Formats: sequence, structure tokens, C-alpha cells
Amino acid sequence: MSVKENLSEAGSHLKQAAAHTSDSLKSAAAAAGEELRAGTAYVKAELSDTAVAGKHAAEDLGVAAKEQMDVLMEKSRDMIDSAADLIRERPLTAFGIAFAAGWAIAKLAGLGNNNEQ
Repeated sequence: MSVKENLSEAGSHLKQAAAHTSDSLKSAAAAAGEELRAGTAYVKAELSDTAVAGKHAAEDLGVAAKEQMDVLMEKSRDMIDSAADLIRERPLTAFGIAFAAGWAIAKLAGLGNNNEQ
């Protein structure tokens, strides 16, 4: 074979290699695009599931907080009722306790003002 024939054959093989490379790159780009679309769909699905789970957790937290508030309200009603019963049973004692508490608070507040002068 002559140099010209060898160069021609090399050129032909080079063209075929370039065509195969082009086809491979196109296939790889198409596959990458499909994987990217699938990955995006998976991410969106997971984010959606996360939002739903977060919403359910918030709802459960709201229910639990309401239950605790109901318990606290019931306890406060019981304490108010007990205090009202004590006041009805022993009005002078209740007045004396209230007076002493007011006096103690006034003294404590007065001590803070005297120290500032």
C-alpha cells in the first residue's frame, strides 16, 4: 500500500471514530437528561413527603398543646374554687392573709426604692 492509500484509510477510520464519539456523547447526554429528570422527580416527591410529615407533626403538636392547656385550665378552676371556699369558710383569716401579703409586697417594693436613693 502506498502512503496515499494509508492516509486515506486512516482518514476514513478517523471519520468513523468521530461519528461514534458523537453518537456516544448524544446517548450519554440523553441518558444524563433522563437521570436528571428522574432525580428531580424523586427530590420533589421527598420534599412533598417532608412537607406532609411536618404538617402532621404540627397538627399533633397543636392537639397536645390544647390538651395541656385544658388540664391547666381545669387545675386553675379547681384552685380558684378552693380559694373561694376558704374565703367563704374563714373570711377574717382570708382577709388577714391578703393584708399580710400586700404589706409584704409593699415592703419589698419599698426596700428597692429606698436603696436607689
